Amino acid sequence: MCWSATADLVAGAGVATVGVACVARVRDIRDLPLAALPLLLGAHQIVESVVWASGGGGGPATVVWAVIALPLLAVWVPAGVLCAAAPPVRRRLAVPLAVGVVTAAVLAYALATGPVTAEIHGRTVGYAFGLSHPVPLVIGYLLATVGSLLLSGDRRLSLLGVLVAGGAVACWAVWRLEFVSTWCALAAGCSVVLFGWVHARPTPSGGLHRTTPRGLD
Repeated sequence: MCWSATADLVAGAGVATVGVACVARVRDIRDLPLAALPLLLGAHQIVESVVWASGGGGGPATVVWAVIALPLLAVWVPAGVLCAAAPPVRRRLAVPLAVGVVTAAVLAYALATGPVTAEIHGRTVGYAFGLSHPVPLVIGYLLATVGSLLLSGDRRLSLLGVLVAGGAVACWAVWRLEFVSTWCALAAGCSVVLFGWVHARPTPSGGLHRTTPRGLD
């Protein structure tokens, strides 16, 4: 994530503000889960500011961070994409959602039964979980989240999928160097893309448009 408690707190507040703007612009209730995603990402960064302030460890803030990052997002993203998708696309989006549900169940079990700890590494935070088969879980996680965005049939959401995929690689590489994490910038970029997506969404038929009776215009 970010490189200090203050940076996480400021970035989280900014991302959450974009989330509020996204939710306020929603014109179709089916778009609400994806529109609210920046709120979740902002809260995630604010939680990590508490992890920074406590010096890492295995406290409640670390557990909350892990729950949001792992099982919650593995289901939230594909479910949100499926809700917002056009009917012809929903059948294929059931696949990444199913993968996300299975992955989230395994991750939730691991978090509930194993240790969850955080350790400060230079200017970033490293998290350790008791995952017995990390590679299949990472693949399932990416198929659920990035896969659902790329299969959404929506140009902006596909762009978001590319951004998330590239950002995941960049965050991993930067963390390996124990330097400043790029996750703050990634979360901010994703939030801006989602704001543009919400703004461009059409009003549903029979929705919020008001029709002026003939003879009164």
